[in-house]
Amino acid sequence: MISGASAKYNTMTLAQMKEMELDTDDNCILFMWWVGSQPQEALDLCKAWGFTLKTMTGFVWVKKTKLWKMFFGMGFWTRAGSECCLIATKGKVKPISHSIRSVIEAVNEQHSKKPNIFADKIVELCGDLPRIELFARDRKKGWDALGDEL
Repeated sequence: MISGASAKYNTMTLAQMKEMELDTDDNCILFMWWVGSQPQEALDLCKAWGFTLKTMTGFVWVKKTKLWKMFFGMGFWTRAGSECCLIATKGKVKPISHSIRSVIEAVNEQHSKKPNIFADKIVELCGDLPRIELFARDRKKGWDALGDEL
């Protein structure tokens, strides 16, 4: 029986993701959600794409149920009730706001879909710059998107 992400949608191997050619500006920011059991893989991918890590916990999503209770996720050591998004950069970029909190509580909707508040916070943090969501589950106003499910 297949479980995990590959049971819900098409996935790529780390090697395949490393081989992706990202046509980015010389100065840009990467926000990448990573799996708690694979921090080294997240770092390796970040480096393969030419980015320099700034923080592993740029955003921490504390997952809530629709009844606003703590989400009881999967996990081997502990049950995951949160996800983290790293921030990495290329070139010389800086945030335009220093008032964005890293920890946000939001309802868990469907597998791998991040709450829209994070897209809003990224724009607030960086400004209204060109942006794209890779492996997107939906379309957001002002964002380009790539993903099998669009």
